[in-house]
Amino acid sequence: MAQIEAHITGTVWKIEVAVGDTVAEGDSVVILESMKMEMPVEAEDDGTVAKILVEEGQSVQEGDPLVVLE
Repeated sequence: MAQIEAHITGTVWKIEVAVGDTVAEGDSVVILESMKMEMPVEAEDDGTVAKILVEEGQSVQEGDPLVVLE
């Protein structure tokens, strides 16, 4: 299991994956909005989305877990 974490403090603007989706290293899984800029959060490993821990519109801090891969 691997967690994908927020690399900046911001708001979850868009969730681009669903539970059960297969992702490859470098795929965008969540887009965060911070200071009017959209920043993609990318998978660091290949895997299958096991859990989505956030909702669109939710505020997150740098380091908060967003998605769990298995």
